[in-house]
Amino acid sequence: MITTRTRFDSLVAAKTWSPRDRPENDQNDPLLLERTFGRQVFGLRQMRSALESDVFKQLLSTIEHGEPLDPSIADQVAEAMKEWALARGATHYTHWFQPLTGSTAEKHDSFLKVRKDGRAMTEFGGKELVQGEPDASSFPSGGLRATFEARGYTAWDPTSPAFLLEGEASTYLCIPTAFSSWAGDSLDKKIPLLRSINALDRVARRALSLFGRKATRVAASLGPEQEFFLIDQEFYYRRPDVMTSGRTLFGAKPPRGQELDDHYFGAIHDRVLAFMQTVEIEMYRLGVPLKTRHNEVAPHQYEMAPVYENANLASDHQQLLMWSLQKNARKYGFVCLLHEKPFAGLNGSGKHLNWSFGTDDHNLLDPGDTPHDNETFLFFCTAVVRAVERHQDVLRACIASAGNDHRLGANEAPPSIISVFLGDQLQDVFDQLEETGSASASSQGGLLGLGVDVLPDLPKHAGDRNRTSPFAFTGNKFEFRALGSSISVSFPATVLNTIVAESIDEMTTELEEAVDGGAKLDDALRKLLANEVRAFKRIVFNGDNYSADWVVEAERRGLLNLRTSVDALPEMASPKNQRLFEKYGVLSPRELESRLEVRTEQYFIKVNIEAETAASMARTMILPAAVRYLNDLVSIANGASRADVRCRGVVSTARRVSGLLDELTSALDELDAQNAELGGTEMSSKARHMRDNVIPAMDAVRDVVDRMEAVVPDDLWPLPSYRDMLFVK
Repeated sequence: MITTRTRFDSLVAAKTWSPRDRPENDQNDPLLLERTFGRQVFGLRQMRSALESDVFKQLLSTIEHGEPLDPSIADQVAEAMKEWALARGATHYTHWFQPLTGSTAEKHDSFLKVRKDGRAMTEFGGKELVQGEPDASSFPSGGLRATFEARGYTAWDPTSPAFLLEGEASTYLCIPTAFSSWAGDSLDKKIPLLRSINALDRVARRALSLFGRKATRVAASLGPEQEFFLIDQEFYYRRPDVMTSGRTLFGAKPPRGQELDDHYFGAIHDRVLAFMQTVEIEMYRLGVPLKTRHNEVAPHQYEMAPVYENANLASDHQQLLMWSLQKNARKYGFVCLLHEKPFAGLNGSGKHLNWSFGTDDHNLLDPGDTPHDNETFLFFCTAVVRAVERHQDVLRACIASAGNDHRLGANEAPPSIISVFLGDQLQDVFDQLEETGSASASSQGGLLGLGVDVLPDLPKHAGDRNRTSPFAFTGNKFEFRALGSSISVSFPATVLNTIVAESIDEMTTELEEAVDGGAKLDDALRKLLANEVRAFKRIVFNGDNYSADWVVEAERRGLLNLRTSVDALPEMASPKNQRLFEKYGVLSPRELESRLEVRTEQYFIKVNIEAETAASMARTMILPAAVRYLNDLVSIANGASRADVRCRGVVSTARRVSGLLDELTSALDELDAQNAELGGTEMSSKARHMRDNVIPAMDAVRDVVDRMEAVVPDDLWPLPSYRDMLFVK
């Protein structure tokens, strides 16, 4: 009898693993957090001490108020930045940017310069700080430039501070930058985000002036919550599907999954906690204000989240967090999976994007104690809901991906239907606005008594939360809950900023025209709010977004239900959305079309990789294991027959395995045929072929393989099982 020890070797290795190194930080230092935070960042404190006063003031005006950057200060900033980095062990610098791949990119250059006489010196000037020239030929551009057109530019973003990254034996300076083509087209996620931030700032300040309030700057804020899975690296290296695609393409449902709800908010295992602590300390050094860590719903699923920051900085920090999670997991024998659905039948991972906007001292989405008479809040909140109703198409498209298709609508995440949750208090206020144009009262929270004298009365909110809504108001912000865990937050934030800027702009214009025509501002505002609430009320839904009834109701309301990425992505570059992004200077039609092309190609490539991997694994790992088992059964049955011993169970099992082998061979032939047929030459038709033909063929192979796993003995099955991967810590 031939056996494989693969699974059992990996189990032994996983259970006997122990970290070689502990975090270097002194956990008994009472000032650990204060001493650590921002230590590897060339931030405002470092700039103030390193730069001349007038240079610092000029740079501060750019960072805090969006003033144009004075090129004359670049040399002084570069020199100070270099000296700071060298003093901390840096030998190289890089322009750190975010191409359309969704991750980050960097090309390292040494500070070293060798003079003609052979002497070495360090050099880094304003020219190197302000502009870089990485090869742009191999980054996705969606048709913005041909492959042979290699020139691309990176431009220093002074609003996001430079920082140091440490490797095993190296330290280098990272300078956040924008990335464009030679022709000036954006090839990255930062430029559109910065443009959208400016658009929102411009129209929001105009609206505030109408209400008699002056602001020097209105900025969007983000607080992205990051979910992820950890699995032992021993299992990861024995799962080709997880290695190539980030998720399991095969895997029978284990006897126990998340049914007991005992993992959620449970005590964090020591090994996991040590990993989280290492990530946190690294993030603190980089100035990332991580606040929360906890176990998520599924076994081996976790969440970490920061507090709010400026949208541009938060987007950069989110990329650093994903990098740190994946890097540090290896130190503790884990692999961090950021895929939206690593395990079928278990909750997937999302990235809830908490979003708001405001002045330096006031959140414009904070309703206060009496939201019914808070005119600015009602105006801006109405603008947000109006924007979601008008642009549900691009909101759905901006979070579309092959991975997220597995998660959305799977009774664990919001459906693909975009709707808004307001909660009882705001719903009551908006109902009053719809009826009369004004609201006279709003429900109050009060205190919640728990019926035990020793327990305090708790402040009770005026309404409950809705964890099933894709876009929910949660007290002083909106939470966009439909993002996938692997996605960059930059483009969803760009979309939110832009569509809300349009609403604010149009609503402000209407009020200005009414006031210019002789109406009082209060009267014009009441009329405007009443009309807008009636127009957008179909998008508001406070019930269970997971229910089948909501799908029917949403269709009755005329809401979009773009179930897959192939349905949603074309909406991104529709004529309506091209006009929107062009009007506010966020993306040109060419740039928007390029995003559609890149995202469609990424969908095709990812599904194609999965399909090729599934076919290879099934033929080279699963089929041989099942054949070995069938040979064993047949040998036993033949021997028993010669000994005149009846083995009905063995014969019955052999027939069952033989039938499964026939099924698998047939399903694999179909998958191979679909993999060979790529669906034409147009990327959109290739993506449709993946959705309509390849994915069903993959699912058919998986169905047979998962049934085989329930029959073939453990010592023959070549893959670590769900039971192994989910419960070994």
